[in-house]
Amino acid sequence: MNNYFYTFKGGNLYRHNVNANRNTFYYDWWLQLGNPNGSFTPSRVTSVFNDAPLENKLFKTLALQGDDAWEAFPIETDIQNSGYIEKDWFQKKEQVYFAFIRNSGDVPAGTDEYALRSLNGVGRSQTVTGVAAATEVNFSINPLIQIGSIASIGDYLYYALPPSYGTPVLCGVITDIVQNYPAGDNYFVVNTTITGGSVPPIQNAYFLYVKNSVAESHGVLGHYCVFTLENDRTSKVELFAVESEVMKSFP
Repeated sequence: MNNYFYTFKGGNLYRHNVNANRNTFYYDWWLQLGNPNGSFTPSRVTSVFNDAPLENKLFKTLALQGDDAWEAFPIETDIQNSGYIEKDWFQKKEQVYFAFIRNSGDVPAGTDEYALRSLNGVGRSQTVTGVAAATEVNFSINPLIQIGSIASIGDYLYYALPPSYGTPVLCGVITDIVQNYPAGDNYFVVNTTITGGSVPPIQNAYFLYVKNSVAESHGVLGHYCVFTLENDRTSKVELFAVESEVMKSFP
């Protein structure tokens, strides 16, 4: 009414956008209940990128046109698991807050066709030894499998079993890479105690790896992308537009 927004709380009438603290509502009502800070609720904005809806696309970044960074979670598509951006990851570039979308999820890769795109082959192991927290996955020296040029510490290691090698299983996270060819050493040290991790039941499974989804993200894949922004400031914050760097996905 007259360009003001009114609501009722506890039988009292309140007019919004007139107090000093933003994102804070019904101050007097909460003060009566012994809460001097009022009812603080972060601002949330949900929208969608839906250009060329018939094409699969990689949504790689978010760019915020405004005067502050926002938390971005969740960032969801119709195909892939959700992504997110923490507020501190945004960097101000030419008056725009810019950040890469990071993948999220408890398991770094699934077994569907889209998750399998992130997996890269290493080769068959020769032996698998050691304790669960420091399992040694040994590879051939002759012919040489140069594991150090393939995977990195922090990557997730998977294995597939014969005869079909069709379903990768999470082994664990790589904690060390040992290459000493004169001594016959060419192996990963893997922590298999992480959630979902396991030691291969055979010595010569086929191994694959996937990069850490937070450290090296390729964005999220889908026909469209739904994102939610959250702001927890008590001072005035303006948001004018949201952009994303998008590229067509070619299977």
